[in-house]
Amino acid sequence: MILTSRKSFLTMLFAVVGAHLLLFTVTTEGVSQGNPRRTLLALSKADHTLAIVDPVTLKVMGKVPVGSDPHEVIASADGKMAYVSITGGGKSFEMNAIDLVAQKALPNIDTRPLIGPHGLAFEGGKVWFSAEGARAVGSYDPASGKIDWSMGTGQDRTHMIYVTPDIKRIYTTNVNAGTVSILADTLLPPPTTPTGAVIPGAKPRQDWVQTVIQVGPGAEGFDVSPDGKQLWTAAARDGSIWIIDLTGKKVTAKLDANVKGANRLKFTPDGKRVLVSCLGMGDLFVFDAQSHKEVKRIPIGRGAAGILVDPDGGRAFLGCTPDNYVAVVDLKKLEMIGKIDVGDAPDGLAWAVKN
Repeated sequence: MILTSRKSFLTMLFAVVGAHLLLFTVTTEGVSQGNPRRTLLALSKADHTLAIVDPVTLKVMGKVPVGSDPHEVIASADGKMAYVSITGGGKSFEMNAIDLVAQKALPNIDTRPLIGPHGLAFEGGKVWFSAEGARAVGSYDPASGKIDWSMGTGQDRTHMIYVTPDIKRIYTTNVNAGTVSILADTLLPPPTTPTGAVIPGAKPRQDWVQTVIQVGPGAEGFDVSPDGKQLWTAAARDGSIWIIDLTGKKVTAKLDANVKGANRLKFTPDGKRVLVSCLGMGDLFVFDAQSHKEVKRIPIGRGAAGILVDPDGGRAFLGCTPDNYVAVVDLKKLEMIGKIDVGDAPDGLAWAVKN
């Protein structure tokens, strides 16, 4: 009887502990799913909304209205704010500010005289953006509520933008010009006389210097390799991919990749592969970054725009604009594994990470 009682007691004890562990697990997962640290932001160009998505459950947690022609979105470093460019065919002067915690729109940002904001980046506590209509780039300081810096590129349709973490270089693609701009914060030597002598009392000065590199027609989507050494850009009109050595500031390779209608290009976090989306073709193109060879074409619909990759490189998310969904692609199996309904004509995508 004593043995039986002890056995029954232990069975009951394990059952109670197990139930509590199960309850703890469910509760913890529920909190995680209800308030995830990292969320996916997705723009709907047709519905004029910004969707906030749980990347684990793939469920839309909320939507916030945005302007009439939203193109790109970026989040602040603390994940509390989002900024949306309203391009308006290069004629708008509006960026939207979104409070991601309260999930509500804040007063718009007036970018004039930098019209046609498009590409976005967030570095050094500021929003950096390209301005198609102004053929320029600029930065917006949320602390002061002002556009605090700008520089012209002089290139037709300055489109996407990348800012290095040290804010010493800015890269842009210029679609109609078929060029890439490298803007570098440079220490210039002191001015000299016509004979080459340094002007008395003159000192070196810091200024931004532009290098323009000719690439393919319709160069739009681009990315910088994780090691910062290369820039890859895809030319939509002839389907070529161009590789630039960022140290030497020169083209080192042109790939006849047949990615016509190319829209966006992204490296995987490990730098081993390059993903290219095309609005004119229904595949996600996967290239080997070392060999420059095509690895696979993954069917995802009738075409795609924005690309976003998981930090661990496991999945890619693509705004399939013609199909009205965001495609989820398994980058290990190299196949589409899901769809997310974020509204019609999805495009720009970004991560918001709460700190």
